[in-house]
Amino acid sequence: MPAVRDRLAPEYYEPVRLPPELTALSAAPETLGPGSPAKVGILDLAFALRGDRTELVERYQKTPLQIMRPLYVDPALPGMAFVYVMATGGGIAQADRYRQDLRCGPGTQVLFTTQAATKVYRMEQDYATQRVHLTAADGAYVEYLPDPLIPFAGSRFHQGTVLTVHENATVVYGETVTAGRIARGERHAYTLLGGDLEIRRPDGTTLAVDTLRLRPEAHGGVTGPGVFAGHDHVASLFVVSGRRPAAEIADALHRALTGREVLHGASVLPEDCGAWVRVLAHEQPRLAEAVRAAWDAVRRLLIGHPAPDLRKP
Repeated sequence: MPAVRDRLAPEYYEPVRLPPELTALSAAPETLGPGSPAKVGILDLAFALRGDRTELVERYQKTPLQIMRPLYVDPALPGMAFVYVMATGGGIAQADRYRQDLRCGPGTQVLFTTQAATKVYRMEQDYATQRVHLTAADGAYVEYLPDPLIPFAGSRFHQGTVLTVHENATVVYGETVTAGRIARGERHAYTLLGGDLEIRRPDGTTLAVDTLRLRPEAHGGVTGPGVFAGHDHVASLFVVSGRRPAAEIADALHRALTGREVLHGASVLPEDCGAWVRVLAHEQPRLAEAVRAAWDAVRRLLIGHPAPDLRKP
């Protein structure tokens, strides 16, 4: 069990590094600032295999982040824990600082998702951040599949994610971003969205890095080729696994998306540690269907079971 850390100290929940575009927006807000009550959300969870079932063995949570008890809803994998992450504030506001530590022990099977889409509200001063640290130990099978991130006009947000994956573990990590509140006419009206994903081994060896920087008002916007290409929704699915050759995983992702009303590109990850795919769509339902098809194909390939229905509480 790791030593207890001061989870309320700024060095715990503040990002280790931020893109300069975001740090330039740093300011003391006129509203509640970082570290104020209800501005720091923390989730620290540990899972262990107990018999044939994965159980939550350690939990620390601080509002606005919280979970209810794990559910066991997949008949094909009755011992797999389904964890729904909830934000009691309804969305991310300026000066919010979130951190999630999700520790999955040897042989565990865990799926993390959210109760609903994550809304990032308008910000007039400062910004909001979230740190996600997911660890999968020897033999673990872990899925992290949150609902879409919806940036409101004027929002400023950065997420830093570190996946620490044992060479005998599997992690399926997904993320989806929309152009904004499309029905309200907010299309790429946010100020800045940033993301940094790092995939590493337990000894610290870096396997892959993926960086996202979206600034609608800079360098001609984000709607052109190489970014959204005129689409309103983008999703990525990373599969870190040694259960099958990386090329075989990439081929499964490609086949699952071929013929659908989306643009996609799949390839292997560095060091053949797995594969990944990025998907673009004009409509959210089409994107959701495509991501589910890719997830289902990966599940069938790696563990021989289809993707279950994610029941939202």
